[in-house]
Amino acid sequence: MLEARFSQSGQFKKIIEAVKDIVTDINFDCNPNGMSVQAIDASHVSLVSMVLRSEGFDHFQCDNPVSLGINLSSLYKILKCSSNDDSITISCTDNPESLCITFESQDNDRSSQFHLRLIQIDPEQLGIPDTEYNATICLTSLEYKRICSDMSTLGDTMDIGISKEGLKFEIDGDIGKGNIILRQPLRETDPDENIKFEIEEPVKMTFALRHLNSFAKATPLSEKIIIRMSKDVPLQLHFKINQLGFIRYYLAPKENNQS
Repeated sequence: MLEARFSQSGQFKKIIEAVKDIVTDINFDCNPNGMSVQAIDASHVSLVSMVLRSEGFDHFQCDNPVSLGINLSSLYKILKCSSNDDSITISCTDNPESLCITFESQDNDRSSQFHLRLIQIDPEQLGIPDTEYNATICLTSLEYKRICSDMSTLGDTMDIGISKEGLKFEIDGDIGKGNIILRQPLRETDPDENIKFEIEEPVKMTFALRHLNSFAKATPLSEKIIIRMSKDVPLQLHFKINQLGFIRYYLAPKENNQS
């Protein structure tokens, strides 16, 4: 059987919010080490990879490996029935037809239980290849979210370029042009606010802003994000979720990219 518990359902709600607009149906693969997800969006342009380790839960038990086919929209509707401070327990048998979701208030004066029907999803053999990235950038997730939001006012695609001069976001849209440049500070200020990057060679590629904005839904889960880039390979965005695990997004560049 599977039994997984968070002391606050708000965290699990944020995790589902971070992926539900990218993929509709998803397989949660569960084993004694935790839960993992790999899924590609309908356009086969972006991919999400998520790992939730068993030690990051308040309680986690999985006697036998089980794959749970879940419609994320349906799951999110049930999660919205809880307060963020409620505890949440997810459980099922070894051959489940449904997922049991139980909420309990902090004072234990209210509990509610829902059963979500599971669905059959053919697993895709995605196989994320190991990639040696030429550039690695670390910045605050709020800065990333703000840049994507600001640039969306001008157009649908954005160039991301990294060189020794800094990290540059450029857009040339229907109503005008814009660019934002982030540089490493010359002197150490607040380390939590600093942008840091390592670069072996300059990289510049073009990406769809719709997907970049969707990835920003993970902002509440992580103060920092790590962006990894190499020419002609998908962009990787890494959001660490405290001690629980991580969400990684991959986005293929547009074909008209430049180096």
